[in-house]
Amino acid sequence: MTKKNSCYLTTPIYYVTAKPHIGSLYSTLIADVIKRWYALRGYKTFLLTGTDEHGQKVAQAAAAVNMEPKRFVDSFIDAYKDAWRTFEIDYTYFIRTTDADHIRSVQHWIKQLMDQGDIYKSEYEGWYCTPCETFINETEINDQRQEGQKPHCLSCKRSVEQIKEEAYFFRLSAYQQKLLDFYEQNPDFIVPKERTQEVLNVIKSGLKDISISRKNITWGIPFPGDGHHVTYVWADALNNYITAIGYGKKGQEAQFNEWWPATVQVLGKDIIRFHAIYWPAFLMASGLALPTQLLVHGWIQIDKQKMSKSLGNVIDPMDLYHQYGAEPVRYYLMRHMAITQDSNFSIADLEQSITSDLANDLGNLLNRMTSLAFKNGVEQIDDPGVWSDRALEIIDESWNLIEDVHEYMSEYTFHMALARIWKFIHQVNAYFHAHEPWKLAKSDSEKFIEVLAVTCHSLRVIATLLWPIMPNKMEQLLDSIGILLKLQEQHDLVSDLELTWKGRSFMLKKIATLFEKHEPQEIKEKIEKVEEVDQEPFISIDDLVKVHLAVGAVVVCDEVSGSDKLYRLEIDFGDQGKRQILSGIKKSYASDELIGKQVVCVLNLKPRMMLGFESQGMVLAVQDGNGKAQLLMPFASVPNGSRLK
Repeated sequence: MTKKNSCYLTTPIYYVTAKPHIGSLYSTLIADVIKRWYALRGYKTFLLTGTDEHGQKVAQAAAAVNMEPKRFVDSFIDAYKDAWRTFEIDYTYFIRTTDADHIRSVQHWIKQLMDQGDIYKSEYEGWYCTPCETFINETEINDQRQEGQKPHCLSCKRSVEQIKEEAYFFRLSAYQQKLLDFYEQNPDFIVPKERTQEVLNVIKSGLKDISISRKNITWGIPFPGDGHHVTYVWADALNNYITAIGYGKKGQEAQFNEWWPATVQVLGKDIIRFHAIYWPAFLMASGLALPTQLLVHGWIQIDKQKMSKSLGNVIDPMDLYHQYGAEPVRYYLMRHMAITQDSNFSIADLEQSITSDLANDLGNLLNRMTSLAFKNGVEQIDDPGVWSDRALEIIDESWNLIEDVHEYMSEYTFHMALARIWKFIHQVNAYFHAHEPWKLAKSDSEKFIEVLAVTCHSLRVIATLLWPIMPNKMEQLLDSIGILLKLQEQHDLVSDLELTWKGRSFMLKKIATLFEKHEPQEIKEKIEKVEEVDQEPFISIDDLVKVHLAVGAVVVCDEVSGSDKLYRLEIDFGDQGKRQILSGIKKSYASDELIGKQVVCVLNLKPRMMLGFESQGMVLAVQDGNGKAQLLMPFASVPNGSRLK
C-alpha cells in the first residue's frame, strides 16, 4: 500500500492571519486519524503540519494592526501548536514557511527549474485575487457586476484587482498533456473520485503559464538572482511538503527518500486546483514522484452556511474543548462530517452525540460490566474454554466488524467506520441486557463469567478500532480491563492474532467515568393527548393528500436516556435529507434489527420535543394481537424518499 512500510501524511499549511478555527482543526484531525490508523497497523509514520506565513494578504493584515510581518506571524504560532496539542494531534514536524531552511530549499528549487527552462521572466497583465493569492483569467471571474464595480473571483466571491507587472512564470502549459496522461493512468489519485472531473475540466480548457513571483511586494522569499522580486505564495507554500523532509538539504537525502512520495495529502476543496494541477506539475518539473493520493474534504457549515468571519459564525476549537473536552469533539467531527460533502456543525448534535453514543452506549456498557463484576467479587476474568452459541455469534461478528472497519478506513469514510462500530456496540449491549447477568451472578456463575468475558473481549476490539479517533479515552478503557495497547512497527494490531479471543484473561480495575453526559437542565416528555370521540369524522381526499407519507431507511438507532420505550432514529429520505424521529418501538425491536430497514413515515407532522430531542416526523406502525408494534414497510426496496400515493 505504501513504500517501505511507511506512511507520510500532510495537512494544508494554514494562513497566520487569525487563530485556528474548527475548519483547520477538521483538516488536521483527518490527517491525525489516518496517521494513527497506519500506526495501529504497524507502519512507521510522519505527519506534517504548519503555517503559511508569506504573501500580500499576511502583509496587509500585519499592517492593519501596526506590526512588522514577522512579529505578526510569530504571534499566532503558539495558538496553533497549543490547539493541536490540546486536541491530541500527534504531528511529527511543524513547518513554518519563514523557516530559514525552507527558504533556502525553495530558492534551490527555483534555481533548478530556471536552469532547465521551466521558469522564465515576462510581464503579467490581468486580474489578481488577493484573498486567494492567485492570478486568474477571464473565465474565473464573476463578471455579473454593476457599472463601475470590480468583478469578483469565482472561488472566494470577493473583488479582484487589475494589475500589470513584471513577473517570473512557471511553464504550466508545458505539462498539460502530462497531467492528462497522469490522471488517465491514476484514476484514484483524488479522493473522492467525483472531484477529479472538475480538475480535468480545468486542464482540458487549456493551461496557461502561472506567475510565481511578485515585484511590488517585500514580504516573501527573495527570488534567487533578482532582488526586485519575491516568490509568489503557491510556489513557496506547496513546496513545504518536500522541504520539511529534507528536499534540497545536504545530508538529508536519505530522510527525503524514506518519506517521499507522500501517502495522503489532506486538503479542503477550496484549494484543490493548486494541489491537483500546480503541485503535480511542479513535481513533474522537478523529476519527483507524485503523492499517492490527495484526500479532498468538504467544508464545515454552520446553519447550512460556510464559516466566515464576516458572518460571525467561526467556531474556536478551544471553546469546544473547555466545554466538552478534546475527544468527544474528535469523535463528533469524524462521525458526523462526511469527507465527500459539506457537513453541518451543530452544538445540539454534538451534545446529543456525547450523551447518546459515548456516555450511554459505550461508557455505560463498560460501567455496567465492571460494576457488576466488582459487586460480585470478580476482578480477573479468564477464558471460559467453551463458548455458548450466542457468545460465538458475538465473536464472529467482532471479526466481521474488523474487516468492515478496515475497508471503511482504507476508503477514508470515517463516518461509515464509526457507524459500523456503533452497530456492534448496540449488539453487545443487547447481548449483555438479554442475558441479565445480575441474575446469573446468583444462579449460574459459569454463565455469568462468560457474559463478562464476551463483554471484555468485545470492548477490547471496540477500543482498539476506536483508538485513532479517541486515543486517550480508549487507552483508559483498555486499562480498565487490563490491556496495554502496544504500537510496534511491523506489528498490525488490527488483523494479527492478538485480537483473537482464545486463552485471554482480563484484570479489571476501577477508572473515572469515561464520558460525561450533556443533557438539557430540564427534561420533559411531552405527550399529546388525543381526545376520544363518539364517531370517527370523515375526511376529504384534499385532507388526505396534505399528509406527506414517505419511505426512508433507518441509519442510526439509539436508546433514549430516561425512557424504556423510545428509540432515537435517524432516517435517510434520499434527496429530502435525513430526519431525527423518536419512536416508541423499543419494546418491539432490538436496535440492530432496525438498521437498514425501510419504514413509512409522516414527514409534515409538526416537530415536537420528547425527552430533550426534537422529533421531526412519525414512524407508522400497527399493533399485533400480542401487543407488539409492527412497522409499516414497503414489500420491496424502493428509493429512499419515495412518496406514498
